[in-house]
Formats: sequence, C-alpha cells, structure tokens
Amino acid sequence: MNSILAKKIEQGQKFLEDGTRIPVTKLAVEGNIVVAIKTQARDKYSAVQLGFDKRIKARPQKSNKSIYSFLREVRMADTDTMPAVGDVIKASEIFKPGDVINVTGISKGKGYAGGVKRHHFKGGPRTHGQSDRERAPGAIGSTTTPGRVYRGKRMAGHMGQDQVTVKNLQVVYVDDKNILAQGLVPGGRNTLLMVKKTGVNEKFVPLFSASEKLSDSEVAREAPAKKTATTETQNANEALKAEAPTSNVASAKVEEKKVEVKASAS
Repeated sequence: MNSILAKKIEQGQKFLEDGTRIPVTKLAVEGNIVVAIKTQARDKYSAVQLGFDKRIKARPQKSNKSIYSFLREVRMADTDTMPAVGDVIKASEIFKPGDVINVTGISKGKGYAGGVKRHHFKGGPRTHGQSDRERAPGAIGSTTTPGRVYRGKRMAGHMGQDQVTVKNLQVVYVDDKNILAQGLVPGGRNTLLMVKKTGVNEKFVPLFSASEKLSDSEVAREAPAKKTATTETQNANEALKAEAPTSNVASAKVEEKKVEVKASAS
C-alpha cells in the first residue's frame, strides 16, 4: 500500500541540517480506517476503501461508511498484503523521511478570471493608441480554414476548483498523526488530499533538530555552573572542619573557668 488520505492543516517553514530554509506543509493523517475490501475474485480488481475524517454527528444508517466525511479507494498490487476491515492505516508504516510523494487535491476556487490571470497572457502593448487592449486576449480564431475556434482554446473562464496533482514533493518528517511535506500542496485549510509514495530521494538532507542542539548547549552551559557549586560546597565543608577543633578548645577553656570560679567561691 503506497497511498493515504490526509487533510491540509497549515503552511510554514523549516531548516535543514545544511542551513537551507524550505517551505513545508503540515498534513494530518490520523484516522485512516479500512471500511471495505475489493478483491480480484469478486470485484475484478484489488483495492482498499479508506474512510477518513470521522463525523461528530452521523445519521443512523445501515452502513458504517456514513460516519466518515470522505471515502476513497486505494489500488493494491497482487503482491501486497490486504488489511482487514476496521484496521487503522498509519502513515509511519508507509512513509519515512526522504520519500518522494505526489499530492492530489482540489485547488482553491478563484471565480471568473481573465486570460492574464488564468493563463498568464502578456496582454497587448500600451503604445499605438491601444488604451483598452492591455489585458485583452487578442484573436481567438483562424481564417476560413478551419473557420471555427478550436476546442480547448485558452480564454477567460472559471479559475480554480480543479483536481490538481503536485508531483515530486518530499517527506521531511512523519509520525502516526502528521506528515511534513517539503513544498506547497493544492487547496486551502482542511482540504482533503491523497498522498501517494512514488520513490525515494537518495540525497535527502534531514531537518535541523533545534531541540537536540539546544539541549546539548544547555548541558554544556550548566556543566561549569555545577562544577563551581560543587567546589564552593567542598570549600565550605573544609572550613567547618577546620573550625571544629578551635570551637572544641574554646568550650574546654570555658569549662575550666567555670570550675575555677566554683572553687574560689567555696
């Protein structure tokens, strides 16, 4: 199994061990449950149906599939081991840092857009009196041959809200709940995504672990302080030991004086 469902959480940045700053996207992957199995003998193909994003309030229906917001199928190879219905698919069992992935999702809807914004047209020149042609698409057809506009001509229209696959991203961190992908993925927050493993980057550089580096520096910083405190304690103990005989002698002299005073009084 090489795919899993995820939800886009947020975008940010991290640093690699070589000092490179990279953009990262945090993906939530907790809660991938196997709800159905497709077999070659019964369905003519092998696949696993995953349920993701369990609903808080689900309508009472006969099927357990109604309690999940998203249901997607993941094709399985004949050599793969089929999980059982009810199993939890963990991201750490499929991905590891350094894996190359493709992320598929629905892009953000931008509404109706012109050719310059939608297809990055250059627009017309500002000179020669073309004051109203700066963002115009220009001619859209040919002459008598073919005498029509070709199908799929790039023009103004609805922009976004399409299924988009961003390829060759890289996993920089993974656990049972989250994946950090190097790069940006389609859609806004809480968008459903399909994450598919396609390969491994042999030249992977891991993330800079700031916590470990800081802990090492703190240990190095605290070592001289602890040594100084230990030295001061030892010096204080030695001083007390040195004063102990003196105090004993003084107490003995005080006792001798008391005896002399009693003798004189008698």
